[in-house]
Amino acid sequence: MKRWLGKAETTLGNHSDRLNAINIFPVADGDTGTNLYLTVRAAAHALHDTVTDTAAMPRITADMTVQAAGTARPAHNDVGSVLSRAGQAAMEQARGNSGTLFAVFLCAAAEPLAGHARISSPLLAAALNRAQIRAWSALSDPVPGTMLSVMEAAARAAAAVDSAHDGDDSNQTLGLALDAAVAAALEAVVRTEDQLDALQAAHVVDAGGVGMLLILDCLRSAVLGEELQSELLDGLHGYDVQDPHIHADMPRDDGVEVMCTISLSPLDAAMLRQRLDEMGDSVIMSQVGGAADAAGHYRWRVHVHVLDAEPAVALIRSLGEPADLSVSELAVPRDPDGGFATDTWTPNGHER
Repeated sequence: MKRWLGKAETTLGNHSDRLNAINIFPVADGDTGTNLYLTVRAAAHALHDTVTDTAAMPRITADMTVQAAGTARPAHNDVGSVLSRAGQAAMEQARGNSGTLFAVFLCAAAEPLAGHARISSPLLAAALNRAQIRAWSALSDPVPGTMLSVMEAAARAAAAVDSAHDGDDSNQTLGLALDAAVAAALEAVVRTEDQLDALQAAHVVDAGGVGMLLILDCLRSAVLGEELQSELLDGLHGYDVQDPHIHADMPRDDGVEVMCTISLSPLDAAMLRQRLDEMGDSVIMSQVGGAADAAGHYRWRVHVHVLDAEPAVALIRSLGEPADLSVSELAVPRDPDGGFATDTWTPNGHER
């Protein structure tokens, strides 16, 4: 898992410029590559201190947790636990639509893997399915032809392999499932151009979809110990190095992107989603962690595009005290090194 996220961080860093160049949906702001890179980087860095060389460790160590049945298991060797830690970090630091959806994907994928020391074809199928369902449901108005369609296609392909092999958990079948997931993701990326009018008019594929394809190929590479499949991107419309930055010639979008993390009761969360849907679009709300606090509140990551930040921020503050609140102009390009054009909000007002 560390290799996967490390590869994804490097790969998205290398591809961020081309992903930005074709980013025109839902907003032509040229930041999908940057947002995905920064979000994956947060996930990868959360695992930097995790011990991974289990083969070099004694079979019984002090770092054991005793399960209910009385058996011992290395706490650091739980795939779901490792991914959950990475997912929480990604969620807390998610950037933009694409980064937030990937963080949702990662947190959800960790759930079926909890308590398992290795990935198998059945577990991969379950993880990808849980992840794509959670990503679709996080958006108030999900749209086909985006990275959601790529997630769904990969999950369906992995499930088909698992079904065809009757739940075989061998490494060979896992390899087949990973191959099928990446191949299906590529086909889904190609289809995005015909699924969205904006992409068809610009003659490009969806930037978030390509980013998700790269992430899935990094997973395949890390698990199977094989090189990345650089030929995957050959022929994708708009993705050649010499192709122009499509978004640069698109109309600039008015408004801002508001993001934060906040603890809410289920009722307040539902109300917030409804009110944000009325105020703007691209509303994404997903839980950060699964446990409620003593007051019965859950932590939520909130994302919305609105014309005016003031009413949205006031609404959020009326329900609780948000953390990591950021307001970014949609029309301002963002810097791959993290130089976001972001305003900071305080309880006393608005400060640049």
